[in-house]
Amino acid sequence: MTETAGLSRQEQKERTRQAILDAALELSGTSGFAQLSLRQVARQAGIVPTAFYRHFASMDDVGLALVERSFQTLRAMIRDAQRDPETFANIIDASAEILVRVVKQNKAHFGFVARERASGSAAVRMAILRELELFISELGVVLARLPNIENWSSEDVKLAAGLFVRNMVYRAEQVVQTPDGRPDLEEEIKRKARREMRLIVLGFEKWQSQGPADRQSSAAGDA
Repeated sequence: MTETAGLSRQEQKERTRQAILDAALELSGTSGFAQLSLRQVARQAGIVPTAFYRHFASMDDVGLALVERSFQTLRAMIRDAQRDPETFANIIDASAEILVRVVKQNKAHFGFVARERASGSAAVRMAILRELELFISELGVVLARLPNIENWSSEDVKLAAGLFVRNMVYRAEQVVQTPDGRPDLEEEIKRKARREMRLIVLGFEKWQSQGPADRQSSAAGDA
């Protein structure tokens, strides 16, 4: 009796789809996703090339699915942080801890995003950009509850969220490149991330947030 004999047709289909994604993720770690061929991925997944098309229309579709799966981890990280009141009360220190822990647990996915956001196919790069913008918006909802920022305009809150996300992406890429068994390097990444986030937060109190009417008035005065 084969391993898949007891699985329903839908379960077998999902397992094959997952095998394709896992194969593409693993192979992209050495050669880059844009250089992968459909045949390479099919061979790694243990299927014939024609079976690939039952699950994906193209390699770009595989890349888009990997982007979506990678960012699901980021969203889960934010949701988990919001559930913990202690995390929210000490959001900077907790964010640095959560970031390093989650990236270590999902190095392959974060490595994929780090590589492909700069050198991937156009479709994958655009998907990563859209996901980052969505992540910034979702983080903005969390930040809007912080002191000194609760009365800011939505545009300025998103601006602050963008600063945090860009910092997180940079430090996440460093965690991906950190060898296993080097807690000293991980602690240094956390230390720098905390200092950078505190530097951002220090500006909250002095920042004069402007609404659309204020910006139009300021623009007219500069004209």
